[in-house]
Amino acid sequence: MQKKNWLILSHGFNMDGRASSLTITDKIPYLLEAGVEPIVFSAITGIKDHRFPHKQFLAWGPAAFRFDFRHWIANQYGRGIFYKVSTGLVSLLLAPFIALEKSFLGYSSQWSWAMPAFVHGLRLIREGKIDIIYSTGGAWSAHLAGLWLKKKTGLPWIVEIHDPLVIRKDPNDQGFEKPKNRDAQFRQYLEKQICKYADLAWWFTDGALHYAKVRNPNLNTPGNAHGFMLMPGAQPPGGHDSNQAHRYSEYLNLCHFGSLANDRSLATVLGALVSLFGRYPEARQHIRVHAYGAPLDPLTVEALQALKLDDVLLAHGRLERDLPTGKSGRERVAEKMRSADVLILLHGNDEWCAEYIPSKLYDYLWTGRPIWGITHRNPQLDQMLLDRGAYLSPQNEAAEIKSTLEEIWLDWSNKKLIQPIWKPIGVDQAVVSIMTEVLKISE
Repeated sequence: MQKKNWLILSHGFNMDGRASSLTITDKIPYLLEAGVEPIVFSAITGIKDHRFPHKQFLAWGPAAFRFDFRHWIANQYGRGIFYKVSTGLVSLLLAPFIALEKSFLGYSSQWSWAMPAFVHGLRLIREGKIDIIYSTGGAWSAHLAGLWLKKKTGLPWIVEIHDPLVIRKDPNDQGFEKPKNRDAQFRQYLEKQICKYADLAWWFTDGALHYAKVRNPNLNTPGNAHGFMLMPGAQPPGGHDSNQAHRYSEYLNLCHFGSLANDRSLATVLGALVSLFGRYPEARQHIRVHAYGAPLDPLTVEALQALKLDDVLLAHGRLERDLPTGKSGRERVAEKMRSADVLILLHGNDEWCAEYIPSKLYDYLWTGRPIWGITHRNPQLDQMLLDRGAYLSPQNEAAEIKSTLEEIWLDWSNKKLIQPIWKPIGVDQAVVSIMTEVLKISE
C-alpha cells in the first residue's frame, strides 16, 4: 500500500537561491507526480508555497528568531531603511538572551526550530494525517524534529543529509573523536541516532556515505537505517533545459557563483592570474573574474589589495528578485551563468571536500558552459567533471592551477574553449531512487 501523506521538514524551504532549499523544492514537482501529498513545515524565511499545505513556524530560541526575522523582513519589505532599523532593534533586544543561549547550549542558531516542528507534527500524526516523516537539511533542526517524531510515534522516517554532520580534520581522522565544539558534539550524536532510528538515510557523495558507515557499522544492518548515496541533481536553472550558442566577446569572463570563504577562496585564481599576466601581458586587458552570490572572503580581499587586481575582479554580490522584471534571483543567476565563458567551481581545501560536491555543480551542468574545477581529494567529483569535458586542477597544486589557467587563456584566444559533453543531472532520477526505496519499506 502506498504511503502518500508525507510530512516534509525543511527549515529553509522556498528560500530563493539557497542550496538547502533548492535540494527539496526541485523535487516537489516529481514527488507530486509520483502521488505524494506533502505537508511542508519550514521556518518563515522562505516564500509560502500554495500548491499544498505549507506551514511556517517561528523558532522558539532567540538566535533563530533573530535569523528568521531578518529574512522575513527582507522578503516583505526589502533591505532598505526599515529593514536596517527593525532588524537592528530586534538584535539589540535579543542580544542578552542569545548570549545566554550560546553560553548554556552552544548550538547553531536554528536548532530551536525543531521544537515547533515537533509539536505541530505530533498533532498531525495523532490526527492520522501523516504516513511518512521526511527530514531534509540544511539546518539539522529538521533532523532533530524528525528524530523526536520517530521515537514518539514509530512512523517511517526518511532522512536527506546535505552536508556531512561530522566534519573530519585530516585523512587519518575517521570522526570518532569527541569534538570540543558543542554543536559538533551534537551533530555527531545526531548522526548516530539517524543511523539507528531512520528507516532510510541518504548522503550526496560516495565519500560521505563511506565515512558514515565507518563511524556507524550498524548502518545497513537489520533493525537500523538503510543508507545509500544519491546525487541530488538540479532543475534546469531559470527554466532552460538546453545549452545555447556561445558568443565570444572582447573579455574572457571567468565566473564564480556561490559562497566564498578562506578555505574556498578566489585568491587561488588571483595568484594564478599574476603569473599569467607575467607571461602574457595583454591578458590583463581581456580577463575579468566575476563573483556572484556572496561577499568576497578575507583572503580574496587581501589578495586584491596586495596584487592590485581591483580592475580584474568584479564582485556583484547576491542577485535577489528583480521587481521591475519579476525575475527571481535564480533566474537572474541562470542568465549570468549562461553568458560566462568559463564557470569556476571552487571546491575548497579542507578534509571535508572528500565528502562534499558543491551543489552549484548541478546548476552549472545545465548551462552547457565550460567548467574549471579546482578540486580537492574527491575522485567522484573529478570523474564527473572529466566525463563531461572540463578544465581540472588540484587545489593544492599551484603549478597545475597556473597551467590550467594558461590553457583556458590560449583556448579562448583561439576561440576554441572546451565544448562540454551535454550530460546534466536532473532531479527526476533522485526522486525515482527515493520512491523505489520508500516502496521497499512500505511493503
